[in-house]
Amino acid sequence: MIQNLNLDKTIEAWQPVANTIFVPHSEEEYQRLVKLLDNLIDQVGEDETHPLASMMDVIGVLIENYETHHVPEFR
Repeated sequence: MIQNLNLDKTIEAWQPVANTIFVPHSEEEYQRLVKLLDNLIDQVGEDETHPLASMMDVIGVLIENYETHHVPEFR
């Protein structure tokens, strides 16, 4: 029961975030994430305690994954 409640809250919270954080499947989506990461770096900097630091980490991983699979110099 508690897990379902948490999942319901997660689903509700995810809807507004899904347009910002996603797995990129095209160059355009990749570029959107790169721009977002640049903005986050400007705001978060090196502050690991910043509320958006983990978001910055997640977006970095999504970008790295795309580059590994789609950008020749990263293969």
